Amino acid sequence: MVEASTTGNSANQAEQDSLLPMPAVKFNLKYFSLGVLIVQTTSLVLTLRYSRMVQGEGPRYLSTTAIVMAELFKMLMCLLLVLGGEGMWNLSNLATIIREQIIQKPADTLKLAVPSGLYTIQNNLLFLALSNLDAATYQVTYQLKILTTAMFSVVMLSKKLNSYKWTSLVLLMAGVALVQMPAESQAQEKSESVPSKNQFIGLVAVLSACFSSGFAGVYFEKILKGTKQSIWLRNIQLAFFGVLFGLGGVIMNDGEKVRSAGFFQGYNNLTWIVVLFQACGGLIIAAVIKYADNILKGFATSLSIILSTVVSYYLLNDFVPSRLFFIGATLVIGATFLYGYEPPKNSQLSLPKPV
Repeated sequence: MVEASTTGNSANQAEQDSLLPMPAVKFNLKYFSLGVLIVQTTSLVLTLRYSRMVQGEGPRYLSTTAIVMAELFKMLMCLLLVLGGEGMWNLSNLATIIREQIIQKPADTLKLAVPSGLYTIQNNLLFLALSNLDAATYQVTYQLKILTTAMFSVVMLSKKLNSYKWTSLVLLMAGVALVQMPAESQAQEKSESVPSKNQFIGLVAVLSACFSSGFAGVYFEKILKGTKQSIWLRNIQLAFFGVLFGLGGVIMNDGEKVRSAGFFQGYNNLTWIVVLFQACGGLIIAAVIKYADNILKGFATSLSIILSTVVSYYLLNDFVPSRLFFIGATLVIGATFLYGYEPPKNSQLSLPKPV
């Protein structure tokens, strides 16, 4: 009896010990995924810029087809992750999981059509906004997506943000706008290149894009954190609709070019690297949303904008930093530290007690 009791106590102790590190593991996954996102986004931006700068023989690759291929790659990687998730590389098990978790649950699968469709609409709205607004107005207004994401997080996820965090979000919005503000000569050139503009339509389009971006991101976060399905299965569902909507974008925007020169026109080794980075980015973003949240994703993306711009200055020589860039970068870094600041909870109890 004593031996059985000892065995039971040691088992209970082992179970308790196994539960102790979980907050630390979640903490590590949270900041590890954010760090990986910064590196991935920076690498993607630099590779994408370089791929559009290098002019090879024939036409350039179409960004619409690259998006479709990235979604297909993302789906394939998620299928491989699901296949090896149980440690058994069994195709029949994979087919069973896909059938039971996706095909036989159409209503649940259709939930992912919402963020995927909104992302497609958002891209078209941004194109409309760029066609009717000067670059400076567009960059400043589009940063409102930082605040809309926070507002939807409060409403849909019951997230609590104190005054320090709201202040940091406003500073982040201003900092990103300044960092991405074009030089005066560039802004004037872009303004003159668009002869007829309707500023009201442009503002409505960019504001709609801000709200769709915030809602889609928080909606996807709610799905990831509110269900038991793995993030890889959810990404398969999201990628499926991404391919469908992406093919629609190819037909509407570049259908004539595809018919004349083919779907893979302009593709080279660098193009496939861009596609692979884009596909990996989708998986990393899902992990960030799962283990962190959309607001922290916004901070990571903002820091990557600064990092990619600085690296681009030294490697690609396609950017000259201005005073606004340094002011904006300072605001972004300051906002990041301010968002992580937690005021003392017992500061209001520091007054001496009356005798």
